[in-house]
Amino acid sequence: MKKKITNKKLNIPKNDIKLITTDLDGTLLNSKKEVPAGFKEWVLNHKEIKMVIASGRQYYNIRKLFPGMENNLVFMADNGGLVFENNKTIYIDEMKKEDIIYCIEQFHEKEKLPVILSGEKSAYMEHATEEAETNAHMYYERLEFTNDLGKCANKDRIVKIAVFIEGHKAEKRYNKLGDFHNRLEAALSGDCWIDIANKNADKGNAVRMLQEKYGISAAQCMAFGDYLNDMHMLLRCAESYAMKDAHPSLKEIAKYVAPSNDDNGVMKILTGMDIMF
Repeated sequence: MKKKITNKKLNIPKNDIKLITTDLDGTLLNSKKEVPAGFKEWVLNHKEIKMVIASGRQYYNIRKLFPGMENNLVFMADNGGLVFENNKTIYIDEMKKEDIIYCIEQFHEKEKLPVILSGEKSAYMEHATEEAETNAHMYYERLEFTNDLGKCANKDRIVKIAVFIEGHKAEKRYNKLGDFHNRLEAALSGDCWIDIANKNADKGNAVRMLQEKYGISAAQCMAFGDYLNDMHMLLRCAESYAMKDAHPSLKEIAKYVAPSNDDNGVMKILTGMDIMF
């Protein structure tokens, strides 16, 4: 049985944790998509720790959630396809043009599913149902509508393709994908979303890049997540937490189970760490 962590003090040696990475939706944010009270103060009071916000969302959408602490955070966007620090790209895993066209043909043209191309400058989609467009605007701050998705692959560096599945049936469609492409990999990032990117483009590889860049070991890292696109990220960090309502498969690989996002689970762990400093 997994150990459930509440706000009790943790047995972590002083100054061991150098990097903390947390997913957003279902993890740090509550059900109202709000950043928990006290998070800004905690970040600004612990500048010696690299705090990484890791999400399938677009960078410009993530950044607006953290006013006043942008320069004290690392933003891992598009499931690790893009990493920004101090408003500059420090890592990008760009998809090949032919692979982008392949996904457009397979999912959009053949299956008539709404797809979003997420790039360094913006995201791109064709007009779709009200449900699809509402969800798109929720996660993409910069979103351009187009009549030709293929052309968008030539004007931006695309790192991820998000496929929207209405009716909360993404997992059912995801389970049928199998090994659909030798250079691409799909990740289930929510009950309506399947994200497709290069095989090496995931949150775990982005964490590895940060570990190498700053000389931080896995033993000095902590991670929080709730869905399958967080799996590689948790595996890269010695102190790993799946939220109480996380996908069962994520709980299997996490070291601990934390209180839910609506019970301020991430903040309870962070404030419990304060005995270290």
